[in-house]
Amino acid sequence: MIVEDCIFCKIIRGEIPCAKVYETHTVLAFLDIAPVNKGHALVIPKAHYENIWELPASLATEMLVAVQTVGQALKDGLGAQGMNLGMNNGVAAGQLVMHAHWHLIPRFADDGLTLWPQKSYDSPEEMGLTALKISGTIR
Repeated sequence: MIVEDCIFCKIIRGEIPCAKVYETHTVLAFLDIAPVNKGHALVIPKAHYENIWELPASLATEMLVAVQTVGQALKDGLGAQGMNLGMNNGVAAGQLVMHAHWHLIPRFADDGLTLWPQKSYDSPEEMGLTALKISGTIR
């Protein structure tokens, strides 16, 4: 499925240009227009799925192959020393484009990027109860 007003669907259709770095019949990877670090790439499915929960597992596997391939190219082509891989799912998580996509952010020593502050549980009991809330809903 393709969504008419989705910016990523427009990129897939060729209506909006992109700096393509990888493509298969089901997956496209291109540079982010607002990179965290130069080389920051996005890996998207060519079919429109809004988020990780809608994405079929078989297509997610194909996306992972693209992530590995492009991730290696970030190391080989840019000399990246590492990579952050992230996927924002839902507005509360910072998803701006409602088309599933992975962010591949090349990392370099002393690039100044910090990701998130760490928090802690008030007690081991709170941590255990939180785990139960999660695991108790898994089918």
